[in-house]
Amino acid sequence: MTLRIRCLLAIAVLLLISGCSSARYYSQLASGQWQLLNSREPVDALIADPQQPNALRQQLTQAQAARTFATQRLHLPDNQSYRLYANLQRPYVVWNVFATPEFSLTPITHCFPIAGCVAYRGYYSQGGARGEAALARQQGRDVIISGVEAYSTLGWFDDPILSTMLNWGDERLATLIFHELAHQRIYVKDDTAFNESFATFVEQEGTRQWRTHQGLPPLSTQGTQQRDEFVALVLGTRQRLQALYGQPLAAPVMRQRKAELFEQMRSQYRLLRDNQWGGNRRYEAWINSPMNNAKLLPFGLYDQWVPAFAALFKQSGNDWPVFYAEVAQVGQLPPLQRSAALRQWAAAN
Repeated sequence: MTLRIRCLLAIAVLLLISGCSSARYYSQLASGQWQLLNSREPVDALIADPQQPNALRQQLTQAQAARTFATQRLHLPDNQSYRLYANLQRPYVVWNVFATPEFSLTPITHCFPIAGCVAYRGYYSQGGARGEAALARQQGRDVIISGVEAYSTLGWFDDPILSTMLNWGDERLATLIFHELAHQRIYVKDDTAFNESFATFVEQEGTRQWRTHQGLPPLSTQGTQQRDEFVALVLGTRQRLQALYGQPLAAPVMRQRKAELFEQMRSQYRLLRDNQWGGNRRYEAWINSPMNNAKLLPFGLYDQWVPAFAALFKQSGNDWPVFYAEVAQVGQLPPLQRSAALRQWAAAN
């Protein structure tokens, strides 16, 4: 048993003392991570094995080219992460449960020894996530469950390529590798928006450079523009909900107006779809499914500060090591100063 695995289990045991519910939760975390680590196989061995499916070998070969590119060109960590493979035989590695109060967009946070405080609880089984979600609903909270393809252990373990990462094609796999390695490079405790925006920028710029490296044309801006317009629509709805929740209204009135704002968002979406997107229905399933506060939480977290990091990258002369050094300095600032610096760069972009 390696030192880090012993540390993982020791942390889990220490946290068990807080009660039976916590004991079950941290036990499934330790067990899930342990099973994942035990499932890992060297990618090179799988590629060389003619008994493996050709499609898998081709995907892993392309992934290793992207992994090498990540280290050599993007200056991301050079370790065994994503040079191993784990077949999980399930659609997601974990299921995250997000929850908010009924009349608030502030997430219910959960704090952990390594990752700090985050706006969700993760489960290695869908059943466990559904149980947590049911308890939260009984408490009157807005809840969603979101399946996750990959996550980073922040360099504590050699994170493998997961079978759950292979469902969206070679380029999506490369972007996931860039994103998760970025978390290993820089991670600021208790600041999800900073961490995810930073990793998203590295993913986006890394993908742009990866396509150039392969001699591929730039990605079409149409899809990016539609995504940005959709995110702006959702963020606008969040702002209107936030204003609503600040009013001294009775719960039944607040509930009705909340539902009206969600319907307004759907109407605005249909106008975008039909008048500006040529009928593109890429967000149809999301917009027409049941709506609540928790469903809006991820919006803004993953891209809130992307323009700031883009401006900082340009200011750094598009030099990755210089950029990372600047980001690390910003990450060490107190939270209010950090946000102020990011706002300043975002305004300059």
